[in-house]
Amino acid sequence: MQLKFFTIPIHDNGAAEREMNVFLKSQKILEVLPSFNASANGASWNICVKYIETAQPFNKSGSVKVDYRETLQPAVFALFSKLRVIRKQISTDEGIPAYAVFTDEELIGISGLPELNPASLHTVNGIGEKKLEKYGARMIEMFNNSENDQTGK
Repeated sequence: MQLKFFTIPIHDNGAAEREMNVFLKSQKILEVLPSFNASANGASWNICVKYIETAQPFNKSGSVKVDYRETLQPAVFALFSKLRVIRKQISTDEGIPAYAVFTDEELIGISGLPELNPASLHTVNGIGEKKLEKYGARMIEMFNNSENDQTGK
């Protein structure tokens, strides 16, 4: 068991509270012991947290970061990596975040397809008509061009 202490001033701008919440989300918490202290200099919450460190820390968004190199088969990871490069190019051209084009989960679904075409893309969970219409043809074209570049065609 380990201890961590937080002091959150009553007039905190939210930064100390956010720091504590990120910490609480990232550890296995055993007990939280708050105490309110008032003095001539102001008031604050002093919080003692008893915890056990977790093996996988959370990132700032509060979700666990996945290492796809470890979770995917090497051939699938290679295809997934190639699709991420294509997704990044599309997102840069469109001026939008990469996840708005296709999420990592959608790219993993695409990586598992036996053939890359509009009909097969539509079978991937999360890829609907609008996404298929907006990015599908471009993804397929860029993928085929990258395959042709590698095979020397």
